[in-house]
Formats: sequence, C-alpha cells, structure tokens
Amino acid sequence: MSKTLLTFVEDIYEDLELWYPLLRLQEAGYAMRVAAPEIRTYTGKHGYPAASDLRLAEARSQDFCGLLIPGGFMPDKLRRDAKVLALTREFFEQGKLVAFICHGGWIPISAKIIHGKRVTGSLGLKDDLENAGGIWRDEPVVVDGNLISSRTPRDLAPFAKAMVDFLQASAA
Repeated sequence: MSKTLLTFVEDIYEDLELWYPLLRLQEAGYAMRVAAPEIRTYTGKHGYPAASDLRLAEARSQDFCGLLIPGGFMPDKLRRDAKVLALTREFFEQGKLVAFICHGGWIPISAKIIHGKRVTGSLGLKDDLENAGGIWRDEPVVVDGNLISSRTPRDLAPFAKAMVDFLQASAA
C-alpha cells in the first residue's frame, strides 16, 4: 500500500494546519503530495508558502493512502471544484483516511460524506456540519471510521497522532 498522502492547497490556507501534520506524517515515514489548481507557490493566511507539486486535475485517489484537508479560507474556494469533491468522496468510499481540521470541513460537507458521522471542526462550522447531517462533538479530535476531524490549530497534536495511528493500523 502507498505511504503517500494527498493534501489540497490554495491561497489563504491555514499554515499550521498544513505544515504540522505534514511534518508529523513525515516523521512517521509517510510522504505528502500537494495538489492545487496550478503548479505554483500558494500563500497561507500567515504568509507561509506552500508549493504544489501536483495539479488537481491529475490527482488520482488510488495513488494515495489518505487525504489531509487543512482549513483557512482555502476550503471555501476548493469546495466549488468538482474534482476536489470527487476525490474526497473516492477516498471516503475506499475506506482511506479523510482527515480535516477547522474550516477544512467545508470540503467533506460539499462532498456529501458527513451525514450520520461524528465530527468536529471550528466552532464557526458547527451549524454547517450539523446541517449536513453530522453529529457534532466539541472534542480535540473525533474519529468515526476513516473520517478524522479536529477543531483548530490548538488541537494539532492529537489530530496528527490520530492520523498516524489510523494509517499504521490500516497498514497492519
């Protein structure tokens, strides 16, 4: 099985929500491909650059073991992209990791994979998650099958740990 994950990036992504999990996953032996509308450098909310190395149009779920969706305003832009929604649904339906944090939940909401699942996210997303049929939990990290969600950057340590735990258990 692949030990490479996919993540999405676009301008105004939440810097820590991309970089902390990426570095923690690398420590655990996983690689990350960064997919975006174009191959270029994108700028985070706090100015940190992230270079994409894969065009969204060319990304295939079968090439990856999981998906990380950071927050910021980026998810609100990318949730309008049919390819992003299709990839998110494919990862979910294949039982692969789909991990989102903070406002990253906008993409799984639009991909229609939240209904009946226990989830968390930014408090500002609570109503959206519930309106999509999610079962809201105000916890640092919520795991429901292959769906892992977290609230904000302050919860990054348990979020990244849950991702690594899931991937290692899936590989066993």
